[in-house]
Amino acid sequence: MESGRVSKLDTRTAEEIAIDEWLPVTSSRTAKWWYSAFHNVTAMVGAGVLSLPYAVSELGWGFGVTALVMSWVITLYTLWQMVEMHETVPGKRFDRYHELGQYAFGEKLGLFVVVPQQLVVEVGTCIVYMVTGGKSLLKFQQLLCPDCKPLKTTYFILIFSSFNFVLAHLPTFNSITGVSLAAAVMSISYSVIAWAAALKRGTHEDVDYSLRSKTHVGQMFDMFSALGDVAFAYAGHNVVLEIQATIPSTPEKPSKGPMWLGCVVAYLIVAFCYFPVAIIGYYVFGNKVDDNILITLDHPRWLIAMANLFVIIHVIGGYQIFSMPVYDMIETFLVKSAKFQPSSILRFFVRTTFVVLTTFVAIAIPFFGALLGFFGGFALAPTSYYLPCIIWLIIKKPRKWSISWCINWICIVIGVVLMIVAPIGGLRSIIKSVRTYQYYS
Repeated sequence: MESGRVSKLDTRTAEEIAIDEWLPVTSSRTAKWWYSAFHNVTAMVGAGVLSLPYAVSELGWGFGVTALVMSWVITLYTLWQMVEMHETVPGKRFDRYHELGQYAFGEKLGLFVVVPQQLVVEVGTCIVYMVTGGKSLLKFQQLLCPDCKPLKTTYFILIFSSFNFVLAHLPTFNSITGVSLAAAVMSISYSVIAWAAALKRGTHEDVDYSLRSKTHVGQMFDMFSALGDVAFAYAGHNVVLEIQATIPSTPEKPSKGPMWLGCVVAYLIVAFCYFPVAIIGYYVFGNKVDDNILITLDHPRWLIAMANLFVIIHVIGGYQIFSMPVYDMIETFLVKSAKFQPSSILRFFVRTTFVVLTTFVAIAIPFFGALLGFFGGFALAPTSYYLPCIIWLIIKKPRKWSISWCINWICIVIGVVLMIVAPIGGLRSIIKSVRTYQYYS
């Protein structure tokens, strides 16, 4: 538990300690509070921020802004819960989401509840980032050289994946600190470009703030889809405990102090990115805004090209953040359950295979983002919105009808509603994406 030496409360064997010091999440506990800040920014402020004006256009002013604010408040609260529960048992750290789930639900049930949902989010996000990185590279090339012969998106996905083939072999969470910092800076930069360029452009005389769809059924499906987009924007909880695991902790100075400071800073940055992009983007373009505001903002060409370059750098870092817990999960199984010897060869094989598989799926299903909107609804809402609340109720046992009890149940109800409606909206997105893909193919 302590940085640099084993705590007196630690009951692990020497072999278990050696394995933990090899695994990517627990091998290094020297991170500072600002590591928490930019890791969380990289995990949270993804390219999905660029779709928020479109989501607001599907929800309207009142409901759209309310959904954004409520999601920010609820997920900040559930983030605080996870930080607090990291060391809820003296002498033990829950370094991984599934370990906390196992403590709350039991060894077998905890794995069944948490691991599938966490893998859907983390693996799915990595695939989406493969597609996003490839398409952003394509857009960057088109902006710089509009007269050049167009290449298929497949080639750009392969180019993007080559960066991840190299960076995947950085061994630990702390070793990707520089990549994560660059990604966090880039996410802030393209968010600022998006809302600043829109604000400079100004609103048009014929701007229309009515809902995109003119039928009640269409408006309902638009609402479901938009809520799924908003939920996806707050999907960083799947790596929170793994980030906190890299921070040193002692009984006198537990890790929750610096971790929570970093989370607060990160969430202030999230608000600085999300709210201006969503509100200004919708204010300027109304219901004519595209599902990526950078597409609507096609001028000035050099600025939009720079924004796409920033997106590329960010999703490279985001891929590392979301893939590291997957590497840790696979490598933990191989060395602890399958009894493989920890080695650089094992690590090389695991990580290379993962990058190959995510690249293959990205190429085979370039509209995978719509699929994630469908399947992700089952995992995004639980892991970020209400699973921490359920675990909190089990572990902390607040008094019935107390403020804590009521807040947690409100979050659970909202999260369950999201879990139901997001896949419905995602199903509609799948149908539209498949039709578009078939048309252009």
